[in-house]
Amino acid sequence: MIWWRKNRSSRGREIAPEDIFLDSSNLPKLNALQLEGRVERPVSSVAILLVGIVFAIAMTAFAAQAFNLQVVQGGRYADISRNNRLDRSVLFATRGIVTDRNGAELAWNELDTDPDATTTAPYPLRHYIRQTGFANLLGFVRYPKTDSSGTWWREEYSGVIGIEGVFNGMLAGTNGSSMAETDARGNLVREDIVDPPQDGSTLKLSIDADLQTELARRLETHADEQGFQGGAAAIMDVRTGEIIALVSFPEYDNTAFADGDSAIVAAANSDPRTPLLNRAVGGLYAPGSIVKPMFAAAALNEHLIDPSTKILSTGSISIPNPYDPSNPTIFKDWKAHGWVDMRRAIAVSSDVYFYAIGGGFEGQKGLGIAKIDEYAKKFGFSAPTGFILGNEPDGTIPTPAWKQKVFEEDWRLGDTYHTAIGQYGFQVTPLQVVRYIASIANGGTLMTPQIVAGAKPEGKSVSVPDSFLQVVREGMRAGVTDGGTAAAMNMPGIDIAGKTGTAQVGTHNQYMNSWAIGFWPYEHPRYAFAAVLEKGPSTSLSGASPAMAPFFYWLRDNKPQYTK
Repeated sequence: MIWWRKNRSSRGREIAPEDIFLDSSNLPKLNALQLEGRVERPVSSVAILLVGIVFAIAMTAFAAQAFNLQVVQGGRYADISRNNRLDRSVLFATRGIVTDRNGAELAWNELDTDPDATTTAPYPLRHYIRQTGFANLLGFVRYPKTDSSGTWWREEYSGVIGIEGVFNGMLAGTNGSSMAETDARGNLVREDIVDPPQDGSTLKLSIDADLQTELARRLETHADEQGFQGGAAAIMDVRTGEIIALVSFPEYDNTAFADGDSAIVAAANSDPRTPLLNRAVGGLYAPGSIVKPMFAAAALNEHLIDPSTKILSTGSISIPNPYDPSNPTIFKDWKAHGWVDMRRAIAVSSDVYFYAIGGGFEGQKGLGIAKIDEYAKKFGFSAPTGFILGNEPDGTIPTPAWKQKVFEEDWRLGDTYHTAIGQYGFQVTPLQVVRYIASIANGGTLMTPQIVAGAKPEGKSVSVPDSFLQVVREGMRAGVTDGGTAAAMNMPGIDIAGKTGTAQVGTHNQYMNSWAIGFWPYEHPRYAFAAVLEKGPSTSLSGASPAMAPFFYWLRDNKPQYTK
């Protein structure tokens, strides 16, 4: 007792006398509220009996069920446990379809119904429009794959390049899964869907499939006839930036790439014409004379010349050579044009006129290379356009810094002259060009190219007043109607303003790139275009402008909604 008291006390509490002694004053009446009145009573024997009965019943039930499972049905459940199997199966989501602006399907899905096939894919196969002009735009997919045991190691469609790659998240959807129970003979016992698949969304492009097909067909036919290696073209809505057509050729077989045809894939990858390159977006070309409208607007904006001021083109200009005065440097025009003002200079593409306003000549002050670089950037060159398909190169505007870096040489006046007519190291993409000419047509807004129908227009000002751009537009219209370089596109029923350009390429200038750019309708511009034919013989007399003419005749006769 002493030890116990010490033990309790050591835990911090003294034991009071009333805790261990009965209160004698409470004994006569035994108040139950007092401690001694609450003496424990023994559990009733009836309660013990009832608990025992309930326990016995529960044990009997468990024993009976165990006997049933292990003895009565033991063999059956043993077979099930040995032979039945649960397998997870992928429920493939249906990939979203891709349509043009009018709802025509460009990429869709179909189940494999080939009666000669040894196996059938458990997912729909991707199909693409089989018209020319779409492979580089749409791209292709990789299909789900299994290993040698039939286990899926890649369960999703995977968009690789083009629309399929960029919009893969939207088109792919989300796969589902199911659990299937089978017996030893492979018979399906039951199947339950665990997660239902979520199909991909439909994507409507701004492309018009008919225009895309016809533009590609006409350009490629002309290129083959005239010996050009390839080409590209783009048509843009000048108000919204929507791309109505985006063509690149030669192209590859995107269906064969999706199917994994190794022979076709290997041939395309080794083709020196690079069919996998989307030339409209990623091809770099010397622009030639198509930059002249831009530098005409720049000269007006810098108040260097009046639109009516005339400059004489005798076929060339001569610049004194400070290193050899007896041997002046000659800069040729492609022909003698006589006296030309700005509108006429644009129409006939006078090199002498643009030498003068670009680098200066005699009494005419020029922009100089710094201003040439500044305005080329204002009109969107040497930077990506922001097009969602990406993979855009910057391009190049030749400058003294660029020349020093590349050639380790000082800049000369002749370099400025060549840059002012789109030669030397100038490099641009067709998408940059169509964006630039759209800004001339729409009054000075450089639009971001859009490929999704109804996308929000985005643009920025080129900071040149529309009154100056109107002079340029008039010159481009004269280039079509008044004996200019774009006369091949002069036709009734559709009023086109245009400009051509030729850039010599090759180590000995044995090849050329030919450009045709412009917009229509002239009075109220709606659409801009840019087309380039790549690496044709320098002796060719039929370039991009004659190639575009058949397309415009077709457009006038078959799609009048685009001509007004």
